[in-house]
Amino acid sequence: MFDAIVIGSGIGGLCAGALLARHGRRVLVLESHTIPGGAAHSFSRQGFHFDSGPSFHCGLAAPDSLNPLRLILEALGETIPAIPYDPFADYHFPEGRLAVHGEAKRYREAIAAITPRGEREFARFEARLLPMYEALREIPILALRADLGLLLTLLGRYLGQTLRLLTLVADLQSSTGQILDRDVRDPWVRRLIDLECFLLSGLTAHGTVAPEFAFMLGERSRSVVDYPVGGGGALVEALVRALCRWGGRIRLGTHVESIQVERGRAVGVRLAGGEAIPAPVVISNATLWDTYTKLLPEGSLSPSFLRSALGTPAVDSFMHLHLGIRAEGLENLNGHHVVVHREPLTAPGHTCMISIPSVWEPALAPPGHHAVHAYTLEPFTGWRRDETYQTRKRERAGPLWSALERVIPDLRERVVLELTGSPLTHARYLRRHRGTYGPAVMPGIGSFPAPGTPILGLYRVGDTTIPGIGVPAVAASAILCVNTLVRPEESEALIEKSLPLSR
Repeated sequence: MFDAIVIGSGIGGLCAGALLARHGRRVLVLESHTIPGGAAHSFSRQGFHFDSGPSFHCGLAAPDSLNPLRLILEALGETIPAIPYDPFADYHFPEGRLAVHGEAKRYREAIAAITPRGEREFARFEARLLPMYEALREIPILALRADLGLLLTLLGRYLGQTLRLLTLVADLQSSTGQILDRDVRDPWVRRLIDLECFLLSGLTAHGTVAPEFAFMLGERSRSVVDYPVGGGGALVEALVRALCRWGGRIRLGTHVESIQVERGRAVGVRLAGGEAIPAPVVISNATLWDTYTKLLPEGSLSPSFLRSALGTPAVDSFMHLHLGIRAEGLENLNGHHVVVHREPLTAPGHTCMISIPSVWEPALAPPGHHAVHAYTLEPFTGWRRDETYQTRKRERAGPLWSALERVIPDLRERVVLELTGSPLTHARYLRRHRGTYGPAVMPGIGSFPAPGTPILGLYRVGDTTIPGIGVPAVAASAILCVNTLVRPEESEALIEKSLPLSR
């Protein structure tokens, strides 16, 4: 019998499973797809290696980084070689280009070259945010919990650090936009911060919690921006390796039909083929919408709770282009680009993200070629697999082609491989509610439900349990969940064994 079953092998699920195995629990991870990784999985076509989702990373190989995924991998005994690069990205606005550097001084200098007044305002804004990051550095992320044990941990072992953090409580409860409103009037800088927030959370500054933005800004400037050797798939492989090395198991191509519930308690899962697997703890890496409407028996949750949970707003899905292109004449190409066609930034097709990781790691593409991934927001509504599907995909991918041509004008003449993904692609391969990339909870209006559920023994991890839609956020959700399931002294013991210098 297993101590815990994890449904889904996204980054959150794999981190939770591997950490529980590291704590000596018997863990089974079940994944519907034949490839682990969820939205972070990689795939190959004709010698091109593509990331399916996250492409921006930071601090993966930096010993002083607070990236939760790096800390988890270190605790599991895994290391990930990564390639540092700078600038972080080129932002292409309608009026011109901005090279965004990770190092704070160079970032401010780039802003000053466009708007000296805006740079002074940004410096004041930055000065309000970075103390949050510095305060967070003093409390080990691997010690954080989502239960009353957090209070005991903070007051018992990190009292001084906690008191310093409490002096910032007003800012910690603010949105990035509220802090922005105090210091920044320059419209160009305000748009820049809105864009940075959008890349981080899928929302603009007033929809992004301030600690999340402070963490990103601090990591980028205090650590190093880097890309994992082997792409995002290398991160997944490292987590699967660690899971198995610490005694856990993973089964791919294994679809969970339902979570078994008896007298208000999760007791295991039932697979699509009818096999029942018992366990006293079930952790769902599915979204809250999929967990509560597709995995649980009807009537397991109260109507009022279900109504509230399912009312959580969601970020739209995405259109994707994965291209293989000829690389001759592109020797000075940057690996990351963000193209803003027009405002509002969050409207479908208005902001396009581009990743060309073969710029840093040529092995991700055949010799003389590049692997390109471009994506932009796209609503799920109206998409159907009918006779108009292929035509609509071509039409809705138009902003991505235009964005890529801002970076590589003769792009279409270089294409040797073209793959287009729609919201239906997300929904099909990732089994995500309407293909969404996560929740759109506004600070002060909604709240994230955290790992626990009303059903005893049922927990959740992933992007619908914690702010943010990126890899660090979902890895942090696994820490909160696992620490809720183990004793505080077990968490501390793991910190002492694996991260003696983290405190």
